[in-house]
Amino acid sequence: MASFITKPAYLRCVVRTSRLINEHWTRNTLYAGRRYATEGDNRVPKIYTKTGDKGFSSTFTGERRPKEDHIFEALGSTDELSSAIGLAREFCLDKGHTFTYQLDKIQCILQDVGSNIATPRSSARESHIKRTTFTAQPIADLENWIDTFTEELPPLTNFILPSGGKGSAALHLARTVCRRAERSVAPIVRTGEADPEIAKFLNRLSDYLFTAARYAAMKEGNEETIYKRPE
Repeated sequence: MASFITKPAYLRCVVRTSRLINEHWTRNTLYAGRRYATEGDNRVPKIYTKTGDKGFSSTFTGERRPKEDHIFEALGSTDELSSAIGLAREFCLDKGHTFTYQLDKIQCILQDVGSNIATPRSSARESHIKRTTFTAQPIADLENWIDTFTEELPPLTNFILPSGGKGSAALHLARTVCRRAERSVAPIVRTGEADPEIAKFLNRLSDYLFTAARYAAMKEGNEETIYKRPE
């Protein structure tokens, strides 16, 4: 499990396309990564630290917990979600979809979600909480994007199955991972260890991914598979 390190307040999320995005949300983000060497140290860094070999890992607050703890389960789920979205993004880029910048931003916001999860309030100091507080702004943006997609989409009158092309199907897969991430976060939020807004964000994100999947299928001219009761 990688430790969490702070980045300067002016840092923005740099994505693969080398564009600077996410002007607001990631200024106080904690990124997953290791501090391999001190300034002026030119030694070759190692990716492994061996600190988790005994089945324990550290939160951002410095607390050591077993790896099966709810905190690390939730961190793993959100990390998996970001990977699933990254895969869907690649398929969508191949088709020239214009909403891929939204997926870039969402992946960066998931880093913020992870930072909040990795800072359990029971062991956090005020300085930790100030750096990892999650706001409601990303939730509002998801809702705006959903509304924009919905204006162009035909009404949903049937249950649909994950389909509609590679990009659409991959977004549906990301949606199911998002639901699991939401379930893993629920007990942490319920006990007050994480901000309630991260649960709301994940809930809204699954709606976004469902709508984006339908939008991708429509833009590519692909039919969605309609559920039919087997005879």
